[in-house]
Amino acid sequence: MPKKNPADFIIIFSVVLLTSIGVIMVFSASQYSAGIRFNDDFYFLKSQVRWSVLGFIAMAIASYYPYKKIQKYANLIFIICLILLGIKFIPGVGVSANGATRWIGIGNYTVQPSELTKIGIIIFMANSINKKKEEIRTLTKGIIPYLFLMAVVCGIIILEPDLSTAVVIAGIIFSMLFVAGANLKYIFGLVALAVPALIVLIVSANYRMERFTAFLNPWEDMAGDGYQIIQSLLALGSGGLFGQGLGNGKQKLLYIPEPQNDFIFSHIGEELGLIGTTTIIILFMLLIWRGIRIALHAPDIFASLYSCGVVFMIAFQVIINIGVATSILPVTGMPLPFISAGGSSLFFLMGGVGILLNISRYTTLDR
Repeated sequence: MPKKNPADFIIIFSVVLLTSIGVIMVFSASQYSAGIRFNDDFYFLKSQVRWSVLGFIAMAIASYYPYKKIQKYANLIFIICLILLGIKFIPGVGVSANGATRWIGIGNYTVQPSELTKIGIIIFMANSINKKKEEIRTLTKGIIPYLFLMAVVCGIIILEPDLSTAVVIAGIIFSMLFVAGANLKYIFGLVALAVPALIVLIVSANYRMERFTAFLNPWEDMAGDGYQIIQSLLALGSGGLFGQGLGNGKQKLLYIPEPQNDFIFSHIGEELGLIGTTTIIILFMLLIWRGIRIALHAPDIFASLYSCGVVFMIAFQVIINIGVATSILPVTGMPLPFISAGGSSLFFLMGGVGILLNISRYTTLDR
């Protein structure tokens, strides 16, 4: 192993700033609804601060724990992810909300296994592809095993149901195969098969089909399926250049659904304006750019592939969340990384970034 360097400052700076903004905006977005739902204005704030602290601890530990040791446990980590994905369907273990079973209850807390699975599958694939080397270009050893892997993991997650997370995981698998040098004709063939499958999944569920048709023309059903999109656009539009001021947003007063989570980008646009949303996007671009730099200069194939996987995961989630908020994509539940309320998402994501920081210590970069 090369000599250790300091952890990448730009990634630390971006994550700290994004998480700090997230804590502030979660409180601003949720204060009114938390007071009504839980009789506690600070309900979501306390949860976000608690998980942010735990996330920073996880990130710090992962940044110092040698990534080579994590690589040794790649298969075990993935098996644990599969077990957790499965046991949440056991009555008394899994926790359901809004018609979905996505969580495991641990005392007074809930954990979402699919968030850990995103990191687990990146570690597993990076280790597996590293071992295959040139075999990754073949169909039988380079594509079919990962196609089976995608079918199993995404299939379980779709049963929750959680199509957006399944799409992100499928995107991670495709992207990692691409950068690993898999044969492009096989990748494009898989994409050609995946698109019709996605269409079938949308059509087969009424609520997904309604969301898709509402996305095409939300104004046709302003009080029904198009309501969320319209309220999100109203929030963004009313913010203007500088916003209405922190805490002065109106859409969070039970107009826009889940302003502290799926639509927090709209809330930021309303209160902080174009300046605020642009700042968020720039911070994500800095983080992604630095992750790519680390991947390009990583000391080994596993480290490079893992870095790419984390970058893809963050990028896909940012694109989906902002795409939904701006009506570029149909409405679906996807948190904005580091910013949206949600313990599992924040904790496991920061732990995953901690491994990226650890890799940066063995990478020679301009600092």
